[in-house]
Amino acid sequence: MSYDYSGKTVFVSGGTSGINLGIAHGFAKAGAKLAVMSRSQDKVDAAIAELKAHGGEVIGFAADVRDYAAVDAAFKDTSLRLGNIDVLISGAAGNFPSPAMGISPNGFKSVVDIDLLGTFHVVRAAFPYLTKPGASVINISAPQAWIALEFQMHVCAAKAGVDMVTRVAAIEWGPLGVRVNSISPGPIEGTEGMRRLAPNERATELVRDSVPMGCFGSTDDIAQAAMWLSSPLARYVTGVVLPVDGGWSLGGVTAMGSGIKKAMGG
Repeated sequence: MSYDYSGKTVFVSGGTSGINLGIAHGFAKAGAKLAVMSRSQDKVDAAIAELKAHGGEVIGFAADVRDYAAVDAAFKDTSLRLGNIDVLISGAAGNFPSPAMGISPNGFKSVVDIDLLGTFHVVRAAFPYLTKPGASVINISAPQAWIALEFQMHVCAAKAGVDMVTRVAAIEWGPLGVRVNSISPGPIEGTEGMRRLAPNERATELVRDSVPMGCFGSTDDIAQAAMWLSSPLARYVTGVVLPVDGGWSLGGVTAMGSGIKKAMGG
């Protein structure tokens, strides 16, 4: 199915790589005006060049989601240059596999600050510039938000918080016509997340075999879900955590913990 986002402004936090860049490509192909943001200026410049190939207007910002002032400035500039924000994707994330006793206090804090505090910063700073009514906010979650997983205590805690940010914002902003949802991707091929969590062939096989549909997803699968959630077809959908994972969260996700343990020699 094709979508038409011509004339719409889409802001993608973390939109210079992986799943979030794939989402940005989906909206760019659908005609949207795009703003992307991540920490690295080089990645921002490269993403802008890729996305402009679709023919639309693209701007970008180098900002750390942990820095509220920098995030706030990016949204102010976007509103001045592209207008109010119709679709907001908050997807910046950090992760590394480690047993609980191997995570330093600083390492735990770093993941929570990027995933959870960063999500709050993005949605909080964006709020004054969202189209009301009509805006769609999508936070990128993970199965770790509700499934306990070995070597992922920091991510489980952070993503559970992200889903609660989604639900509370959906309640508070619903009367203003702003819908807020989460997408929870499963194993997505070719992403940094999968390279870190399944770093060798054996771990990759274990994860693939644990997906009921028997394959990895693509970044375009997540982009299609985001475009549907942000379209009039989903006008009555808010506060939802939508798994896009080939059925993986139905039970197979625990194989990732096994894969990580074996990959780490456990």
